[in-house]
Amino acid sequence: MLDLLSDFPAARTAGELLLIVLFAFLARLIVRGVIAKAVAKATSKISAFHPKDDFDKAVHKLSNVVPAIIVYYGISLVSGLPSEIYSIVQNVSFSVVILMFALAASHVVSAIDSIYHRRPEGRTRPIKGYLQVAKLIVYILAAILIVSTLLDKSPLILLSGVGAMAAVLILVFQDTLLSLVASMQIASSNMVRVGDWIEMPHLDANGEIVEISLYTVKVENFDMSVTTVPIRKLITEPMKNYRNMLEGGGRRIMRALLIDQESIRFLTQEDIARLSSVGRLRSYFSAKQREIEEWNAKLQPSSRNPVDMRRLTNIGTFRKYAEEYLRSRNDINDGMFLMVRQLSPAPQGLPLEIYCFTKSTDWATYEQVQSDIFDHFYAILPEFGLRCFQTPSGRNLHELSRTFRAQPDAAASFGEPAFS
Repeated sequence: MLDLLSDFPAARTAGELLLIVLFAFLARLIVRGVIAKAVAKATSKISAFHPKDDFDKAVHKLSNVVPAIIVYYGISLVSGLPSEIYSIVQNVSFSVVILMFALAASHVVSAIDSIYHRRPEGRTRPIKGYLQVAKLIVYILAAILIVSTLLDKSPLILLSGVGAMAAVLILVFQDTLLSLVASMQIASSNMVRVGDWIEMPHLDANGEIVEISLYTVKVENFDMSVTTVPIRKLITEPMKNYRNMLEGGGRRIMRALLIDQESIRFLTQEDIARLSSVGRLRSYFSAKQREIEEWNAKLQPSSRNPVDMRRLTNIGTFRKYAEEYLRSRNDINDGMFLMVRQLSPAPQGLPLEIYCFTKSTDWATYEQVQSDIFDHFYAILPEFGLRCFQTPSGRNLHELSRTFRAQPDAAASFGEPAFS
């Protein structure tokens, strides 16, 4: 049919171009169908794949290679075109081939990450950062080859100029280089993993790591918001990782009761008799009274002043009770450190610190156990003659004012004139 157009060179050229385009389009459909069926058959027994995964995208890119090759070789068969057109079309076609291979390789790398992420070690040691570096190298090489093809120059000429541009490249890719080094340090030291709970208050990050990439770490906070943290910040900035707490089988309780220091006193005989009936204190009183009696027996008769003698205190007895109470609870890990201690007195009272570990690391269970413990301690304090310190509120001051108005003598006893 093209011979009939020999008397019309322009029409013949247009017809030849149309045939090349038609062959290229048909070849794309055929190749895509064949490759897609082959990939589907190869992956049919693997549940990790589905029709829209990265392998399907790679097939889509590779199906564009054959039409580009047909155009590359077919353009030389078209008559009536200037020689410059042949060169330009062939260079563009070859550039398309390079680009399609680069994009297909990128999707294959993404598929490798998806496959690896489904493995047990994929959550603890992600390789997404390294695969992103591999993608970057593929894109850089593809860019060099495409530019050299379009300019019809050897790639070695472009590469020879890279050395002179090293400083510029380092400046341009400094974030990539820093992130790559940080990723390698994190991977080698096992500093963080996907699934770790980290806390970085200065970056508003407090939650579980859901993704580690070359540049960033995504943290899903406890309020379901997502914070994106530059990966190098994990190396250069303070960061708290709760992994050891979750894997160690215990979560720490470290909280203090503020005791009113004016309520601290020695125990009377009546107090001792009453508290000795408490099951958790029987052995304590038995051992402690024997120890105190032996101590006091060594004093000289002239030193039998109550000031010189040892006696039991309500705060010391409560400390022992609190310790025994904690040890008796099934939800406290008795295999980990446990103590009840006094801290330095403060204007708000005497801090009596509770230090122990719960068996459960679940947040809700932990808070429930901690609340139950302190509910009991607050309620039991009056049995030991102790009071918690509390700053006077507006209601307290109002009641005091009413008392002074009703009893002027009470105000005078404070050295102040009665309220008018």
